[in-house]
Amino acid sequence: MKHLKIILLAATSLTLLSACATSTPYAPSALSAPGTYHPGYSETQIETGRFRISFAGNDQTKRETVENYMLYRAAELTLQSGFDWFEIVNRGTDEKKRTISTPSDPFIGGMSWRFYRGSRWGAWGMGWDDYDRDTVEYTRYEASAEILMHKGDKPTDKANAYGARDVKANLEAKIVRPASK
Repeated sequence: MKHLKIILLAATSLTLLSACATSTPYAPSALSAPGTYHPGYSETQIETGRFRISFAGNDQTKRETVENYMLYRAAELTLQSGFDWFEIVNRGTDEKKRTISTPSDPFIGGMSWRFYRGSRWGAWGMGWDDYDRDTVEYTRYEASAEILMHKGDKPTDKANAYGARDVKANLEAKIVRPASK
């Protein structure tokens, strides 16, 4: 019975991990619960022609992809709002790391049986040896920017100015959208 529980737990864990095995596609963030991590893009309008934009990726999404998706969203939003170019006022990319340590092999070298607890004999129990573990580090990126949108020709003397049509055209080939269901 205990072996069946371990096998079911391992199968459930693998199923959950396989759901996260692909990079975050270009799509809106699914904001369902405050304080939890939501991959995808989001924006907040601060005033007319001024937005705060972000794109958050999962553990499989590269930093460059996250930053490209954020710029693509800025260009897309600029054009949807009736403007021609945008200026990045403030920009940053956050990196969040987490480390997971698991037993390397629960059926061969990873388990130990403990029969004795303190000064008295206790119930049979199962524990994991500390020396036989696999450790994996995961990294998630979130790029954000505050942008100002403008009409007309993009000035050539502003380093943080981007032509929305050019950005959209140049990054379009790198955009991966969610698969159809």
